[in-house]
Amino acid sequence: MSAQTARRLFGTDGVRGIANRELTPELAVGIGRALGAGLTAHEQVVIGRDTRRSGPMLESALAAGLAAAGIDVLLVGVLPTPAIAELVPALGAAAGAVISASHNPFADNGIKLIGPDGFKLADAQEAEVERRMADPDALERPIGAGLGDITVVDDAADRYITSLMARFATSLANITVVVDCANGATSVTAPEVLRRLGARVSVINATPDGTNINDGCGSTHPEALQAAVRQGGHRLGFAFDGDGDRVLAVDHAGALVDGDQILAILALHMQAGGGLPGDAVVTTTMTNLGFRRAMGLRGIEVRWTDVGDRYVLAEMLAGGYVLGGEQSGHLINLRSGPTGDGLATALMVLDALIASGQTLGEAAAVMRRLPQKLVGIRCSRKGELAGAEEIWDEVRAFDAAFGEDGRVVVRASGTEPLVRVMVEAPDGKDCDSWCARIADVVERVLGDAAPQS
Repeated sequence: MSAQTARRLFGTDGVRGIANRELTPELAVGIGRALGAGLTAHEQVVIGRDTRRSGPMLESALAAGLAAAGIDVLLVGVLPTPAIAELVPALGAAAGAVISASHNPFADNGIKLIGPDGFKLADAQEAEVERRMADPDALERPIGAGLGDITVVDDAADRYITSLMARFATSLANITVVVDCANGATSVTAPEVLRRLGARVSVINATPDGTNINDGCGSTHPEALQAAVRQGGHRLGFAFDGDGDRVLAVDHAGALVDGDQILAILALHMQAGGGLPGDAVVTTTMTNLGFRRAMGLRGIEVRWTDVGDRYVLAEMLAGGYVLGGEQSGHLINLRSGPTGDGLATALMVLDALIASGQTLGEAAAVMRRLPQKLVGIRCSRKGELAGAEEIWDEVRAFDAAFGEDGRVVVRASGTEPLVRVMVEAPDGKDCDSWCARIADVVERVLGDAAPQS
């Protein structure tokens, strides 16, 4: 692997790719060796994964690379990303790794690395791993007793469940809730936690078979949850993504409550209890303009970042803020844990509803969403977006037409070969037409079928 290739390995959420094509066992071994080379002999690294068929293959390869570097490995099996982030410091490990592609299709997979404090590795630390990968022959190869040990942690799920219940001790008696586990990692935790807290729980999409993760279910496809809540007469429902760091909600009428609305509910709840430092929350440029307006009416400052939870987290840590998140339902409360946790967010929402006596629909009405349209265009040349003046001419035309009453964001995905176009406008027809207009230009200029310059 050349140094140039290695420097491009980590994206905004670790290493991603189609398992066994871009993300190969050989690459996983290399990541393990390079990560281990920066640690002290026989320090421990925690490895967990979601339910993809490729997970055990990559888990074995990554563990082999670490053991070959003289590092002891703790395998915690299928667990949500936030559980693994929590277990790293709890077990006194030097680092952790999550094998997951989050909300992506099952053929994809990923490896994201975690530091000893439970937070994702910083860009500079990932770059150092990449630097070591560029020259694998320079890495030491211990032998004999110097090889690392690989151990299975049998009680990892119980540790996480017990920790969550200790933080959220509110009784959920008389709460009827549906959970959609996306056939992913929350299948082993979410129903159990909610039932132990007293809720009456109906569960859908919690029978993972290695290929059905995120397949027409979970937070990327909430239609099944909406139907289940309406038909069963439940109070509300929650839909997680494949690795459990995101959650969306559905009210008793089946209406979707997205991450912006959930963040608004939690911000007001925490503000009322004196638990919102600086009266501020952190969101991304994709957050609906209605959120900023709602927070402004209640004296809460909104801090904006680029899209990606690592940028949200960086702003939170820099400013001393504790609450932030994305429209996708990836929300972070630093008083609960070091990363987005869909199940913890669901418990915080239930706590807020019980405290206020409101239904989910009533609480979500705190913000009025502007019509918003989001599309993704497959663009293998997404790296050329910044210099594509024809696209930015269309953006400037939109700004001239709507001013502060509308908003457009055009950005390259950090994890997929996509350029995303998001448009907000006061009128739904204007929103749809301008989004289609800009997306057409993106596809013509940068799309996979576009002529190469």
